[in-house]
Amino acid sequence: MDATFAAALGGLVGLAVGAVAVLAFRFSEREQRQEIRSPAPAVPPDVAKVLAVLRSTAVVVGPHDEVLQASAPARSFGIVRGSRLVVDELLELVRDVRRDGEIRQQDFAIPRDRFGRDVLSMSARVAPVGSQMVLLLVEDRTKERRLDAIRRDFVANVSHELKTPIGALTLLSEAVQDAADDPEAVQRFAGRMQIESERLSRLVQQIIELTRVQADDPVEEAATVEVDSVVDAALDRSRVDANAKQIKLIRAGLRDLIVLGSEAQLVIALGNLIENAVRYSPDHTRVVVDVQVVDADQADAGAGELVELSVSDQGVGIPEEELDRVFERFYRVDRARSRATGGTGLGLSIVKHVAASHGGAVTVWSVEGKGSTFTLQLPLRGEAADAHRVVAGALPAQALPLEKAVHQHKEGPS
Repeated sequence: MDATFAAALGGLVGLAVGAVAVLAFRFSEREQRQEIRSPAPAVPPDVAKVLAVLRSTAVVVGPHDEVLQASAPARSFGIVRGSRLVVDELLELVRDVRRDGEIRQQDFAIPRDRFGRDVLSMSARVAPVGSQMVLLLVEDRTKERRLDAIRRDFVANVSHELKTPIGALTLLSEAVQDAADDPEAVQRFAGRMQIESERLSRLVQQIIELTRVQADDPVEEAATVEVDSVVDAALDRSRVDANAKQIKLIRAGLRDLIVLGSEAQLVIALGNLIENAVRYSPDHTRVVVDVQVVDADQADAGAGELVELSVSDQGVGIPEEELDRVFERFYRVDRARSRATGGTGLGLSIVKHVAASHGGAVTVWSVEGKGSTFTLQLPLRGEAADAHRVVAGALPAQALPLEKAVHQHKEGPS
């Protein structure tokens, strides 16, 4: 074998060895990458079954903070996007649990809009699942937090409202003691004490009524209710006050209609609307209670047909900027006038909750200085739904001037 051939053979052998070394290196590198990119651990079947039936927000997070499984609420609430947790507080909580294996619980808030004016109040509980995964359960506590705030505000408002008549009674009783030798002053102070005690009694009664209906839950043991009976009873509640101001009460519209619910609550709700109309109307005017049936599509309040109980007056009206707030508890458009007329600021709030608990709603139309129309909408029940249908395109009663509404319908007892 000559030297040239030996050199060539050695070169070929060296090349072969180098090629084998390169291939071995690349194969080893690929094996390492496959180990790094190995599939994430699967969610245990039992855990997956439980998550499938949970109504709460549930997320299973893997060892590299990747989301392995998430319920639909988790995505709708904005907790999960793609395969990642997007709430920093939750991600930090998951990492802490993965690190030490301790179960943790924490409350947090998620903004609903870009300005952070509306937030979701959430409660999170995080626990390890096996050695690599973490289970995150989140409960929406927004409604509970809101109810707690409402209760606190309600107690504060009630305390504030009760102080006025109680304080007045205390001062008047002291005045009576000081004027014991003046029969005329005693009689005057006693009259004022009677007015304040009546206001206090009215406030306590309306607080009781409001606490019964403010949950907006469907009426328990609902029964068929004749609308005529509700209207007659509600009118009777205000007849004495109306006669004292020479205000004419007019019953207009359809009869023989049936709704489902609580007759006592409906009488209270409609009675509050009529009492307000009488209270804030000038003497020698009229208050009209009009009963109509409209398609729910017209009234924008769900399927089927609705009974509309509209109470129209010729009173002081409500400023446009106040219309959105008139159904708030203890809210008064004119506090001085409400004090003078005995208003508590609870009547319209009671109407709102009664309407909601009956599957209906209450609306208001008003022009300052010309009058107002409050409309209580209730789902129509029974055969009356087929017997009383409104002509398509007809104007709702509250859109008509008061005089036209009166003349278009038969007048009831005054």
